Amino acid sequence: MGDNFMGKFVVIIGGLIAMAGGVYLAIFVWWREFYELVFGSIPPLLLLGGLVALIAGISSIKDKKRIQKLEEELPETQIKE
Repeated sequence: MGDNFMGKFVVIIGGLIAMAGGVYLAIFVWWREFYELVFGSIPPLLLLGGLVALIAGISSIKDKKRIQKLEEELPETQIKE
């Protein structure tokens, strides 16, 4: 149990060191490149988000039409029960 626990602890410490190194590089060394990367990724993210919203809206409309069609096909006695 001790080896497994220590291994996970080492992984956590390594992850924290990697995060600190990444923040240091992004802020102090490659600020301009990081800035351009972040702001350059906004238009593709908006495009993909809009595409997902469009697909979800179309799917919702199709589902609503399918439900209405199924409700029309059911006899009145089954609906009241």
